[in-house]
Amino acid sequence: MVLALVRELNRRADPRRLRHDVEFLADRPRSRTRAPEAMLRAEAHVMRELAAAGWRTERQPFDVRWRLGGTDRQNDRAIALQLRLHTRLTGANLVARLPGADDRPTVVVGAHLDTVDGSPGADDNASGVAALLEIARLLGGLPRPPAVTLLFFDMEELGMIGSRFAAQQLRRTGQVAGMICLESVGYFATGPGTQLMPAGFAAAFPRVAARVRSGGQRGDFTLVVHRRSTEAAAAAWRRAAEAAEPRLSAVTLRDPRPHGLLGALAGLAAPPLIHLDRSDHASFWNVGIPALMLTGTANFRNPHYHRPTDTPDTLDYGRLAAVAVATAATAASAASWRGLS
Repeated sequence: MVLALVRELNRRADPRRLRHDVEFLADRPRSRTRAPEAMLRAEAHVMRELAAAGWRTERQPFDVRWRLGGTDRQNDRAIALQLRLHTRLTGANLVARLPGADDRPTVVVGAHLDTVDGSPGADDNASGVAALLEIARLLGGLPRPPAVTLLFFDMEELGMIGSRFAAQQLRRTGQVAGMICLESVGYFATGPGTQLMPAGFAAAFPRVAARVRSGGQRGDFTLVVHRRSTEAAAAAWRRAAEAAEPRLSAVTLRDPRPHGLLGALAGLAAPPLIHLDRSDHASFWNVGIPALMLTGTANFRNPHYHRPTDTPDTLDYGRLAAVAVATAATAASAASWRGLS
């Protein structure tokens, strides 16, 4: 089912559209607190593209107080190492659904729209947003609307503020089969030694470390971070990616922690695990919703991470198109998520 859908979607995916979206978004930094006009411009672009693809989009504002998060200054430190208490934050997520989709439990696919201060954020995270827009075009052309919800998150760089709000809302009001997070998915480095690993990673995940080393530590793969609840979805994504583009390999990594508060606290206690929490999927894990993250590993590969040099010319749009195809096919396949709701 997934591979047949990959073949169909592959015929329609267009790397040029992805490049256009990245170039539009990543011509300037965008942030609700530091560059609000750029955020509104980015929102307008996303909503235009979604409408053209046949999706209905709702802007969901939030106003939260006394939230522990991080800072969006230029740096490459994990959120837990740069904690900040936000007294009040006002933002908005964009939520899109296809008309006519039935009432089956939905699969959420999400990416964050904001950047850190001073960075245009081509990889982090215009790449994820562009892939999400391409997913909208691909799934919007299917004869039967799939049970998929697209979410464009605000304030990820401040500590996943938007996704924390969205995950709590969905947990209370909707049936969610699972979630896929697109985080910095456009930068690939094919030279030996270009893929780094955090301290303690090899001891915590020896199989994954051996896989990376056997490939010459080349940063030419997408890392698929999952837990037991999304093991089938992660395997489906890996097969779909390899069918979509032979140059796109996937490395799967199973996070051993449980969902909820206990898993979040374990991440604070074990340094290698904290890097697995560094995007919006963690908000869904923390409320008990199965989720997986797709990533190019950000600062462990990309020298432009959180810098002014994170520009559109550094990305691989052929591989990025394959990421979009594999994600669309996995999200739309009920078999990949059966039993998770």
